Amino acid sequence: MAHEDHAQAQQPAPDAPGTHRDGDGVARRRSLPERHVEETVEVAVPVSTAYNQWTQFKTFPRFSTVVRGVEQVRPTVIEWSIGYGPLRRRFAVEIVEQDPDAYLAWRGVEQHPSHQGEVEFRPDGSGGTAITVRILLTPRGATSILTRSSGAARLTARLVRGELMNFKQFIEGMGQEGGAWRGTIRNGRVQHDHPEPPRSRVAQWPVG
Repeated sequence: MAHEDHAQAQQPAPDAPGTHRDGDGVARRRSLPERHVEETVEVAVPVSTAYNQWTQFKTFPRFSTVVRGVEQVRPTVIEWSIGYGPLRRRFAVEIVEQDPDAYLAWRGVEQHPSHQGEVEFRPDGSGGTAITVRILLTPRGATSILTRSSGAARLTARLVRGELMNFKQFIEGMGQEGGAWRGTIRNGRVQHDHPEPPRSRVAQWPVG
C-alpha cells in the first residue's frame, strides 16, 4: 500500500525515550525494566518514511547481518530466522502494540518467552527521525549461560546498534519507503476503524 509523506513545516520537540503518545496525542511514560538494552540512531528521513519501511519486516534480510528470513504467520505474529556466527535460531513474536509513526512493541510467543522489546520513532527537530530500540532478554536453557557473562549486555547492544546503522544506510540510500501498513494494534489485536457488519446466514437471492 503506497503512503504519501505528510509535509512537516514545523517539527515538534522530540519526546524523551520511553514516552509514548497515545491516539489522543497525550504523552505517557511507559515503565521499562531496569535491565534492558537500549540503542538510538538518527536517520535523515521523515518519521513516516522510517516507520513505514521498518514495519516492512520481510525486507530486513536485505540490510541485516543477523536476520536470515522473515515470515508473516498472522497479522500480528511474525516468525524470524536469525544467525550470528555459528548460532542459528528460529522463533516467533507477537506484536502487542503498534501506533503508526510512533511505537511498536513485541513479545516472544514461546511458553517461556526469551525476550520482549519495543521501537519508538520520534521527530529529531531537523526533519529526520530518532529511532530507539529497547530489548529485554530473558534467555532459557543453554543460552542463559551467555546472559550471566559480563559481556552479554555489551554484545547485545553492539548487535542492536549495528542493525540500526544498517537500517540507517538502507533507508537513507533508498530515500523513500518500499511499502506501508498503517494499521493500529492494541493488546495483540488489529483495530478496525470501520468493522465489517456481521454476515447474514440467510441466502442472498439476486433481484431485478
